[in-house]
Amino acid sequence: MKVAVLSSHTPSLFWFRMDMMKEFNNKGHTVIALGADPEAAWKDKFRKNNIDYRQLHVERNGVNPFKDLKTFVELYKFMKKEKPDKIFTYQAKTVVYGSMAARLNGIREVYPLIAGLGSIFLGTGFKNKMVKTIMKTEFWAACKCSEKVFFQNNDDKNDFEKNGLVKRDKTVVINGSGVNLEKFQPVPFPAEPAFLFIGRLIKDKGILEYLEACKAVKSKYPEVCCLLVGPYDSNPSALQPEELQPFIDNDIVKYFGEQSDVRPFIAQCSTYVLPSYHEGTPKTVLEAMAMGRPIITSNAPGCKETVTDGVNGYLVPVKDIQKLTEKMLYLVENPHIGVVMGKKSLQIAQRKYDVRSVNSDIMKVMGIN
Repeated sequence: MKVAVLSSHTPSLFWFRMDMMKEFNNKGHTVIALGADPEAAWKDKFRKNNIDYRQLHVERNGVNPFKDLKTFVELYKFMKKEKPDKIFTYQAKTVVYGSMAARLNGIREVYPLIAGLGSIFLGTGFKNKMVKTIMKTEFWAACKCSEKVFFQNNDDKNDFEKNGLVKRDKTVVINGSGVNLEKFQPVPFPAEPAFLFIGRLIKDKGILEYLEACKAVKSKYPEVCCLLVGPYDSNPSALQPEELQPFIDNDIVKYFGEQSDVRPFIAQCSTYVLPSYHEGTPKTVLEAMAMGRPIITSNAPGCKETVTDGVNGYLVPVKDIQKLTEKMLYLVENPHIGVVMGKKSLQIAQRKYDVRSVNSDIMKVMGIN
């Protein structure tokens, strides 16, 4: 069979979906990956994994209807020419336009993944309300054009059902994107306490809360190291460079930008921190768990599924800098607790989030064998 995997973010295709696409290959199927970045930068990287990469002109965060129409037409032409047997798609625009373009070409085996509801669903204000209304209609149409719809947590699934966007018998909940346990393996803790945040620098990820908590921790323990990894972003809630610079200048955080391999940074930390407002299931948390690190994350959809509070880390209320600081300080002052929690994280990752099990569940639903 021919399987198409669609995303508006090429790096996530390569880093988060490669294990899944390689499994499709291993079953003898042809895989075509579509993403927003130029083919010149990515085609060879995908080809080395026996995957054909094509550029799709799509704006991940834009709201220009003419550009979106161009994306839809491009997807329609792709479906008409390639006639993929099955389609796996994620991220809002490729879910919506990919699902509808497939249906217009008579392709029914479309399997979208709703990996978090995004900043539009969480935002407020008149403009946001209008965009949210449009997006709900589009998601309803996409789900109607799909065979099954994957979710990474029950909160998102229930929200879609309550809003009438999808029928319950179409929904499937999976354990995130999974984590490659051969690639991400436990490593010794650093000699001194250190914290790490990995993610796009958008406010919905809790980056401001992390920065302020780091500031409070370092005011008491200046020797503690706070690491930050991730790119600036075009998202409406993106952190601006001038907002981050004072924290860098005052040695509150060490910023390393976007990294293709996060393992060396996870190895440098004693605790992984992600105070996000909402996730599907955060991939970086799973990677830190697989490397044996305790987790401090928010008691929010997608995040709370990864942590049993007090067992492999702590859950803190969304946007609560004080509680976040308290838990960070506690692990600085009780490093032995963090070591025990890290072992529990590894056990949970092995039992629940092994990427081979997650991919097996996806392939069963999609009928790929």
